Amino acid sequence: MKTVLKIQNGIARHPSYQLNNPINLTINENECIAILGGNGSGKSILADIITEKHPLLHCPVEYDFSPCFLKNNYDNIKHITFIDVYGTKEGTYYYQQRWNQTEIESYPTVKNLLTNEFEIFENRLNSDKHLSNSDCNKIIIERNNAFQKLYDLFGIDTIENKRIVMLSSGEQRKFQLAKCLISNPRLLVIDNPFVGLDNTSRRQLYKMLELIVNETKTLLILVVSRTDDVPEFVTHIIETDNMNVSPKYKKSDWDSSKHCKPNKVLEASTEKTILDLPYSIDDQLERIIPNNPIIDFKDVTIKYGNRTILQNLNFTVKNCEHWALCGKNGSGKSTLLSVIFADNPQAYSNNIYLFGRKRGTGESIWDIKKNIGYVSPEMHRAYLRNIKSISVVASGLRDTIGLYLKPKQEQMNICRFWLKVFGMEKYADTDFMKLSSGEQRLVLLARAFVKDPYLLILDEPLHGLDDKNRQLVKDVINVFLKRHNKTLIMVSHYDEDFPDIIDHKLVL
Repeated sequence: MKTVLKIQNGIARHPSYQLNNPINLTINENECIAILGGNGSGKSILADIITEKHPLLHCPVEYDFSPCFLKNNYDNIKHITFIDVYGTKEGTYYYQQRWNQTEIESYPTVKNLLTNEFEIFENRLNSDKHLSNSDCNKIIIERNNAFQKLYDLFGIDTIENKRIVMLSSGEQRKFQLAKCLISNPRLLVIDNPFVGLDNTSRRQLYKMLELIVNETKTLLILVVSRTDDVPEFVTHIIETDNMNVSPKYKKSDWDSSKHCKPNKVLEASTEKTILDLPYSIDDQLERIIPNNPIIDFKDVTIKYGNRTILQNLNFTVKNCEHWALCGKNGSGKSTLLSVIFADNPQAYSNNIYLFGRKRGTGESIWDIKKNIGYVSPEMHRAYLRNIKSISVVASGLRDTIGLYLKPKQEQMNICRFWLKVFGMEKYADTDFMKLSSGEQRLVLLARAFVKDPYLLILDEPLHGLDDKNRQLVKDVINVFLKRHNKTLIMVSHYDEDFPDIIDHKLVL
């Protein structure tokens, strides 16, 4: 059997990316690999070593790209890291950019970017001195036919005229995968492939990946945290645990029973501490919210140019209600939440009441944000910067992206407490960017809870988390909402992600 990739006694050059033991790994053609492990277990580091993002000492990774025409690593190795719902950034990005109409028109459309990627691929073919004109034309025709299948399967026509910054999480996923596959890579590594996709899109992605495995020469490696995300067509599994890498073994030998999902993770002592925490009281709100809606939308419409995202929406959330917000990718869930969290300027042109006060009657966005604990894909993307984890949590006290004022000691103590709740206390002084994507999500969740908010808005809070941490977060939500005057709006594409305390549901 032909070997496509081989690593012998591999040790990463940089000590920050070294695993506990040298890597010995051989991957053959016609194999499909799943790298499975918990958050921070080393699976993403292994993927980075496989794709040479982190070079090895002494012996580089050995590749055999035949029968591909192009022999360089750039065309044959593609690595998509869905650190959250977004893949590779298209240009600069700042928080709230997605909701700013004046910025949107300067961004390219999906069609622009895919067309540009095709042109780059064709130019690289034509510049290869080892290929004749007839070979180039043959390859281009084959790629066009193969890409048309992908185009139809994923419904790219429904998003091709959208500006890249306006794509929902699932739409962004489709675009990034389509862009990546244009060059027909020999090795495709996808980290967190199913994060942020609704049921339909997950089935579509599953079919597309299965098509890649069965009908192309591309060797597929999937990096997953959830046991449920290991597809049936996977042939071999590599497990990671505490920076140790298991030998590759057949999926038929996989004992999934040892990955049983826990029923409860949060310790009783921590639960009691959360319930007994002192309250952050706003006397004015304490008088208003018991008898008035927290949120009241009256015929709200949000439009961008000719595109209507929400139309004549009436939505009322009362104090102490716990809402599940559902809908397909692109249905307007994140847009709705951006209006509530005062990130979307179109709130001023609509009839919206938040915490008993009509928007646009003199309140600042900070008056609104101070009452809300918030985590979202957009926030995760905006936080991709090197600051200490405890500073990320502390920034939630003032609702800033980054920390600009030094908190008091008692505030830092509460930050450390919430890091401890989410199992991240030992990483308090670790740079955020040195954490795995799942660990980053836990830090951002601590940020959402740190100021004891009246309203929790959790947009896909379990993205990228392993089974144990998913249950931990659900446990924390269930306990926190037992506190006085606590309200929840939560988004997920997985029904099993919602905590037991959910009592209302809105489907967009």
